[in-house]
Amino acid sequence: MSNSELQATKSHGYTAAIGAFVIWGFFPLYLLGLSGVSAMEITAHRIAWSLVFVFGWLFFTGDFPKIRAAFGRRDVLLKLSAFFICVNWIGFAWAVNHHRVLDVSLAYYMGPLLNVLLGVFVLSERLDRVQWTAVAFAAAGVVYLAYIAGHAPWLALMVGASFALYGLIRKTVDVEALPGLGVEAVLMTPFALGYLLWLHASGAGSLGNTGPMIDVFLLLSGVITAVPLVLFAYGARRIPLSTMGIIQFIGPSLQLVCGLVVFAEPFPAARATGFVLIWIGLLIYALNGWRLRLRLSTQSG
Repeated sequence: MSNSELQATKSHGYTAAIGAFVIWGFFPLYLLGLSGVSAMEITAHRIAWSLVFVFGWLFFTGDFPKIRAAFGRRDVLLKLSAFFICVNWIGFAWAVNHHRVLDVSLAYYMGPLLNVLLGVFVLSERLDRVQWTAVAFAAAGVVYLAYIAGHAPWLALMVGASFALYGLIRKTVDVEALPGLGVEAVLMTPFALGYLLWLHASGAGSLGNTGPMIDVFLLLSGVITAVPLVLFAYGARRIPLSTMGIIQFIGPSLQLVCGLVVFAEPFPAARATGFVLIWIGLLIYALNGWRLRLRLSTQSG
C-alpha cells in the first residue's frame, strides 16, 4: 500500500470513528423514548433487529459470503466480543432508564483511558511525554470523580471496561466490521429471542402492546445499534487504539450535555472539577496530535 493510500485509509478510519462516537453521544435521547421498557428487553431487541439489519444489508450488497467466511473461522474472540458488547448495552440502557446519564458519561470517560493502556501494554503502541501528560490529567479527573462520589463507580466501571475490551478485540480480530457484527449478533440472538418470546408469552412484552411510538423505536434499534458499531469497528482496525481512546471522549462529552440539558441531572462544582481535568487532558492530546500531523505534512511536502 502506497503512502497516499495509507493516509487515505487512516483518514477514513478517523471519520468513521468520530461518526460512531457522535451517534453514541446522542444515544441517551433515543433511549429516552424507551423509558418504559426494561434494559434487558431493550438489549434483546437491539440484538435481534441488528441481526435482521446486518443480514439484510449483506444480502443486498452481495457480501453475504463474507459472513459465512467469518463463521468458518470460529474465532473465540468474537464470542468474547459478543459477550462484552451485550454487557455494555445492558448497563447503558439501565443507566439511562434510571436517569444516571452522567454515570454513563463517566463510564465512557474511563473507557478511553483503558483503551490507551491496552494500546500501550497489549499492542505495544508508544506514547510520547506530552501524550502521557494528557493521559495523566484525564486519569486524575476520573479518579477524582470516583473519590467525590464516595464509593466505587461500579456502573461506570462495568460499562467502560466492557466497551474498552470490546474495542481491543475488534482491533485485533481479523474480521471486517459488518460480517463481524453479524457473527456477534448470531451468537447473541438465541438468548435474546428466547427472552423476547418468554416476555410476550407472559404478556409483559412491549412490542405491539405499548403504542406505535414504542414499536417504531424498537424496530429501529437494529439500525441505530449496527451503524455506529460498524463505523467503530472500521475505524478501530485503521487507526491506533491509543488514538481511538482519545477520539472516544467525543461520546461522553455529548452524553454529559444530554444528562445536563435533557435529563436535568445535578452537576455540582465539585463534580465539574473532575470533568475539567479530563477536558484538559483531551485538549493537550488533541493539540499534540495536530502538531505532529502538521510536522509530518511539512516533511512530506
